[in-house]
Amino acid sequence: MSLQTEVMIAMKAAMKAKDQNALASLRAVKSAILTAQTESGAAAELSEDDEIKLLQKLVKQRKDSAVIYQEQGREEMAEEELAQASVIEQFLPEQLSEEEIEKVVVAIIEKTGASGMQDMGKVMGMASGELAGKADGKTISTIVKKKLA
Repeated sequence: MSLQTEVMIAMKAAMKAKDQNALASLRAVKSAILTAQTESGAAAELSEDDEIKLLQKLVKQRKDSAVIYQEQGREEMAEEELAQASVIEQFLPEQLSEEEIEKVVVAIIEKTGASGMQDMGKVMGMASGELAGKADGKTISTIVKKKLA
């Protein structure tokens, strides 16, 4: 079942439950999908990788907004953003734990023979490709920096 179909089913359920937060989140996902599909040169259907990247982007936007709201002392707005992020995360594949990400990063470092921070780009490129959809870039970057330092 495509992401768009799953989102529509979830939207109907949110409407019936009168869950405004979930409904707003799902409408944002639907809007992003439609925008991506109508971009020039885009295929009629998004690939699964494109869908995952789109969802990750939406979750990251919500989390970044929540951090900004918290810095400004607007806890209610921050909670709303985090609640929307959790609704969107339901459509993402299971995220790996930091220990699992660390194992993958260590294996990549051993395979490439990376020895210091000058090799970070090479390691990050391979790790990001291998962990696409399973971990966010910030977590991968933090672990790679820690291992190469």
